[in-house]
Order: sequence, then structure tokens, then C-alpha cells
Amino acid sequence: MERIFLILGALLGASGVAAGAFGAHALKTWLSSELTAAFETGVRYQLLHALALLAVAWAATRWPSTAVIASGWCFFVGTVAFSGSLYLLALTGTRWMGAITPFGGLFFIAGWLVLAWGVRSTAPRR
Repeated sequence: MERIFLILGALLGASGVAAGAFGAHALKTWLSSELTAAFETGVRYQLLHALALLAVAWAATRWPSTAVIASGWCFFVGTVAFSGSLYLLALTGTRWMGAITPFGGLFFIAGWLVLAWGVRSTAPRR
């Protein structure tokens, strides 16, 4: 699982940088300031949680547990739901996509809490 989370984190990081560049160069003239801000928020949270997945990959080697693995999946699902819904909202103007965003946020919160629980409740691997 460590390898999967490292790969997912790296792919989310690379695609987050690409999305940020696309937003900064191609979308600024095409989108309203409100939709540009939504897109940029998606990029920011994607990059942050790409790093979180890298941390999960490391934590899984040190404190291997179901909770640590579950936190990685929470971060991944949260990124797809949160950032993905903001990207679609910005690019299509479909307002109902914003209703999905809070569910992604809940997955982010759960991921951080479950990661803390997994690290706290598991003996470190020596």
C-alpha cells in the first residue's frame, strides 16, 4: 500500500501543478474572478493532499495499520470529490457541482483524524 499511496501522491502532485499552470495562464482570461478562485482553491487542496498521501506512504512503513491505510484512501477520495467538483464547477459553470465539495472536505477531515488515530494506536515498526 505504501507504494500505491506514493504513486497516487506523486500523480496528484504532478497533475496539481499542471492544473495550477493551466489556471494561471489559460483560464484567467476566460473565467470570472469567482470561478478562477474556485479553481485555485481546488488546486491548493489537491497539492496539499498530494503531500498528505506522501506522508501516509511514509507513515504506513512506520506505523502499519488499517487506520493509516484508510486515511490514505480518505485523502484520495477527498481530493477527487473536493478538487474535482471545484474544477468542474469552474470549467462548466454548473453550480450543483458545488454541492459535492463539502463531502470531499469531510473526507479530508476524516483522513487527518484517522491518520492521527492510526499513528497513535499502532506501535512503531523498528
